[in-house]
Amino acid sequence: MKKHKYIFVIGGVMSGVGKGVTVSAVGKILAARGFKLNLMKIDPYLNVDAGTMNPIEHGEVFVLDSGLECDQDMGNYERFLGESIPPENYMTSGMVYKYVIDKERALGYGGKCVDPVPYISEEILRRIKRATDRSRADISVIEIGGTAGEYQNMIFIEAARILKLRYPDNVIFVLVSFLPIPHKVGEMKTKPTQYAVRTLNSYGVHPDIIIARSDRPLDAKRKEKLAFASNVRPASIISAPDVDNIYEIPINFEKDGLSDTLLGLLKLKARQRNLNDWRKMVEGYKKAVEPVRIGIVGKYFKTGDYVLADVYISVIEALKHAAASLAKRLSIEWLDAVDYEESAGRLEELAAYDGILVPGGFGGRGVEGKIKAISFVRQSLIPYLGLCYGMQLAVVEYAREALGWPDAHTTEINAESKHPVIDLMPEQKKNLQDKNYGATMRLGAYPAKLRKGTIAAAAYGVQRVSERHRHRYEVNPLHIAKFEEKGMIFSGRSPDGRLMEIMELPSETHPFFLGTQFHPEFKSRPLTPHPLANSH
Repeated sequence: MKKHKYIFVIGGVMSGVGKGVTVSAVGKILAARGFKLNLMKIDPYLNVDAGTMNPIEHGEVFVLDSGLECDQDMGNYERFLGESIPPENYMTSGMVYKYVIDKERALGYGGKCVDPVPYISEEILRRIKRATDRSRADISVIEIGGTAGEYQNMIFIEAARILKLRYPDNVIFVLVSFLPIPHKVGEMKTKPTQYAVRTLNSYGVHPDIIIARSDRPLDAKRKEKLAFASNVRPASIISAPDVDNIYEIPINFEKDGLSDTLLGLLKLKARQRNLNDWRKMVEGYKKAVEPVRIGIVGKYFKTGDYVLADVYISVIEALKHAAASLAKRLSIEWLDAVDYEESAGRLEELAAYDGILVPGGFGGRGVEGKIKAISFVRQSLIPYLGLCYGMQLAVVEYAREALGWPDAHTTEINAESKHPVIDLMPEQKKNLQDKNYGATMRLGAYPAKLRKGTIAAAAYGVQRVSERHRHRYEVNPLHIAKFEEKGMIFSGRSPDGRLMEIMELPSETHPFFLGTQFHPEFKSRPLTPHPLANSH
């Protein structure tokens, strides 16, 4: 670990302050200087992975090629770096504690009293070392989830402190903190961030850099005041105002010379500086004029009176990538599937959109509303893209309307249906009976063969692809022939032909109606939009 450089990113004042995007942007600007980066996320949850977390509370569950279900920040890491992240780069408290407890039960500690310090902290450092060794990177940027002062993340900050003690020249700390501007006061306040710094100090950690998040840029007076109170050089306080497009953040960081500051603190010699492609992409977003209006019919985005777009963050970003590459100004609107169940007359509003997307999901709430929306857009010739559950429900809708099976359904919702067009994979039935819900789905990257002459094959331009999955249910192979007789095309299948990966309708009957059993949004990048999102 001695030669490797480490940047720990910790949050202050409140959650959701932007640690994940900060890690992503720091990775991007240092990669643009010619260094190889290793980005890691630590979640303080006792969940072993993110697979069983409520998306409304936690946000999107992101899936790696390996099949690991993890935090949505891992998706941002991949999008900014433009590369896949290995599973070793994600850890939770649950993973760490489970490993230590299992090892203790197997007498792996030789009968010693196993305390959190040093055994938990050393296990954290072992996992960090494993990830850095496998990456062969120059620099690791490690996000510690939560906010300074929370009980849950103290042991991770303690592990980082120990690493700093061992290798003082190779470890630095970045605090991402919020500076509020109370409406009635009308002045940016630094005191909450001062307290966040003091909280870190109480752990034996002092930030080398403060990323100052706020509605507006930091002025010189606030920067000077925060520097004096926090014992951080003014040049190491980086203004991070709100932006319309997160991909602007690396460019804004470089305006304050962040990469030079980081490299100076890490005692690394500066190399090239190349953000040209990134700047061009960001300018493309800004210059896009022609509007494209997309409606997303889902059910997970409402939390009280607020809309939680993080539930579908990868879908949103994939649409942004495609729109920018086509010089379109994207407008996304959230459409609650439950509304279409309660008022079928509202379906007419779907005609105002350039395209409708039904994303992945689980459970029965809003299902009939989604099916009604799919029926409307299919019959109205509105472009449609269904992802995972969105494909499955498109198959259900087609079975009801085109095959004349009004009771057709997925057995996830109606196990008694006489026409179970979507059913469990046989190997998963025992898992559900035994209530083994966590990490028992078809997860991660799987290959698919594409049928020549189809929309999917034309979009990809190749005959074989690899895409990421997160589901248990599949198109029932017993009904495939019936669907094909009625015009549905299964343009992507597993190599053995058993699993349906992509369904579409012929271009002669519909301008664009396509669904994927996988999640293409997980592999979209700002510089390389996903072919299916970019194909219409």
